Amino acid sequence: MAHTIHVRRVYDPPTPDDGSRVLVDRLWPRGVSRQRADLTLWLKDVAPSTDLRQWFGHDPARWEGFQERYVAELRANPQPVQQLLDMARASPLTLLYAARDTQHNEAVVLAAYLHRLLDHAA
Repeated sequence: MAHTIHVRRVYDPPTPDDGSRVLVDRLWPRGVSRQRADLTLWLKDVAPSTDLRQWFGHDPARWEGFQERYVAELRANPQPVQQLLDMARASPLTLLYAARDTQHNEAVVLAAYLHRLLDHAA
């Protein structure tokens, strides 16, 4: 069964196919009201640790190391991951992030990780 997981910036307007909208940043995004964010959930516990976020600093040169370290953090913290898996199994899931870089951010890594877990369980 195919599970739909979207990755979008929290600054983009909601779309009808979003399903559950989950903010996966540890910090609330600047300039976005809770109403405008239109969240189902703010899951801070699934975000990269403060140390990892600061080390990465959205530097594409550190992308590979960031992915490895973040996946290790996700494996060590299964509860919020399981919550997202349950949501993805029930309806479309949209992971929201605030970073400007649309290719190098935690939501991209998290979506790939969730897809691997869902595919493995199928």
